[in-house]
Amino acid sequence: MLFLTELIKDWPCTVNGGELRTVVTGITEDSSRVKKGCVFVARKGNQSDGVKYIKKAIEQGAAAIVIDRTNLTEIPADVVVITVSDCTKFMSHASAQLVGNPAKRMKMIAVTGTNGKTTVTHFIGQLLSKFGNRVAVIGTTGIFIDGVKIDYECPKMTTLPAEYLHPLLKKCVDENVSHIVLEASSLGLSSNRLDHCDIDIGILLNIGTDHYEEHGGKFAYINAKKRLIQMAKTFIVNNDDKECVKMVQNATVPLVYFGTNSSADVQVPELKMNPDILGHYNRMNTLAAISALLVLGYYLDDILLHCELLQLPEGRLQQLERDGVKVYVDYAHTPDALEAVLQTLSNSCYGRLITVFGCGGQRDKGKRAEMGELAVLYSSIVIVTSDNPRNEDPKAIISDIMEGFGGECSAIEAELDRKYAIRKAIFCAAPGDIVLIAGKGHEKSQHTADGLIPFSDLEEAARALSEKTFLDIKEINME
Repeated sequence: MLFLTELIKDWPCTVNGGELRTVVTGITEDSSRVKKGCVFVARKGNQSDGVKYIKKAIEQGAAAIVIDRTNLTEIPADVVVITVSDCTKFMSHASAQLVGNPAKRMKMIAVTGTNGKTTVTHFIGQLLSKFGNRVAVIGTTGIFIDGVKIDYECPKMTTLPAEYLHPLLKKCVDENVSHIVLEASSLGLSSNRLDHCDIDIGILLNIGTDHYEEHGGKFAYINAKKRLIQMAKTFIVNNDDKECVKMVQNATVPLVYFGTNSSADVQVPELKMNPDILGHYNRMNTLAAISALLVLGYYLDDILLHCELLQLPEGRLQQLERDGVKVYVDYAHTPDALEAVLQTLSNSCYGRLITVFGCGGQRDKGKRAEMGELAVLYSSIVIVTSDNPRNEDPKAIISDIMEGFGGECSAIEAELDRKYAIRKAIFCAAPGDIVLIAGKGHEKSQHTADGLIPFSDLEEAARALSEKTFLDIKEINME
């Protein structure tokens, strides 16, 4: 807890009304979370404007209102109004201040890139744990301390908003965590969620085509990613990705390059990995993790001893197998990620590769036809289905994907219901075939126009495999 005067003393702002010697107990931009002594930040978001909820926040006991606009006459004169130039930056500053800037007391590693963030953060966490460190990994699949998922009330977002992140970091300090490894999404970076996190190591994995529309184009998307370069004390870069190399040309921080050619600082030609971890892209993910450990001062020979023990996180090439049929559930939802997985599985497939996938609604429409084209290029059978349609018509999304197939094809089918799409793929698979279910990975729900519906690709695949075995046995007995 701080006095309001202490919270704003180092921040450029204008203050009007109310009592500044008020004790602040929290800060939020969600009016439903406002309690007595809480500061309410009335930020204008993409979907709604916080100004609409100022009255509600005051009624619930808000100690002050933070705005980035003037002439809001509806605020009572006895309420403290703090006017700042950027609400998101102030939110980051104040959230850190309220809990004593916990990021300063741990090593902070932030990973950005279109694909691979989850895998790399978990690989780093696993390697650091092998050296006796207490590590927290924060990202798309949840929050883990020493590999164990913890319950923490927060939005399901890749990079947490500052009002949730800094109290979480404080919790980690209290539990003697020494290293934080987190995913830094482009949206998280562009909205200043990590501004007061004192990043020791930043990592740039790759640049693909996802999230262009959400940022307003490729230039804005890349600029969002580049923010991490300015924030980190040391920056690790994928030397094999030309766009990444170009992005760091004017960097003023120490750079470490990882990759497969001789110009990279970190290259391990004889890297031995867990045989269940397939694909060149996962080799690159491992090199990125190794690079982080090297920057932290660990020796390469010691790090390599543990690489064979690395495990992929949930929903990343997660494998089920029964009666000669292999099923892989993967989060691949961008053209680059889908191609990498398809290429990897096609190289190890002795039978047919059967692919089930869709595309999310209200997200980059430009990638849909491209992903359709890739699916049919590598697969024997493609079943196009719903992903997370949100408020968009699932049929329209599937139609956009089907444009990538270039005409009628007997090996391609559209099945609107994702459950039945998965069942069809598994029921038609024979021994030696591989079924890839792509797009949702670890997710336990499907986002539709009716809201969130419980749904797990892994659970549906396991159920279908079990029923397929039963049906096969029944057929044999009937014969």
